[in-house]
Amino acid sequence: MNTPILRVTGNELAPQGSPLEALVAFYRAFNTGNLDALAANWAPGERPSMDNPIGGIRRGWPAIRAGYQALFEGPARVQVAFHDFTSDGGDDWHLFVGREEGTCALPDRTIPLRIRTTRWFAKIDGEWRQLHHHGSIEEPALLAEYQTAIFGAPLEAPMA
Repeated sequence: MNTPILRVTGNELAPQGSPLEALVAFYRAFNTGNLDALAANWAPGERPSMDNPIGGIRRGWPAIRAGYQALFEGPARVQVAFHDFTSDGGDDWHLFVGREEGTCALPDRTIPLRIRTTRWFAKIDGEWRQLHHHGSIEEPALLAEYQTAIFGAPLEAPMA
């Protein structure tokens, strides 16, 4: 009997070659700060896009990579798990919609994170690659605290 995966941290075993395996690989790469593994997970070139409270709107893998690199090289250590999600797809696309929870650990404090998250994967050259990510924080005070931890102050205007 297969036990369904209800929470994705990056340590789960998923069917080989499946969209779920690609999702697990993303969280493994993110939670370990592995830029090479993230590059293997995301679609290459200018096709992918990302929109979240820390990365802003980024288009193309080079811009997305730069956002991850800045986060990984900063003072915060962010760890998240994906849960409470739905999963739907076809032969060449797959959409995961759910929530992330985790922590943003700083030298002087730890901030709990609660993020609504969507991840869209497409089959490109026979491999599942992430094509889009959207994340949002519903709680204004938590959003301001997270942005202050990463940027030094809450953002006053959307990032370009």
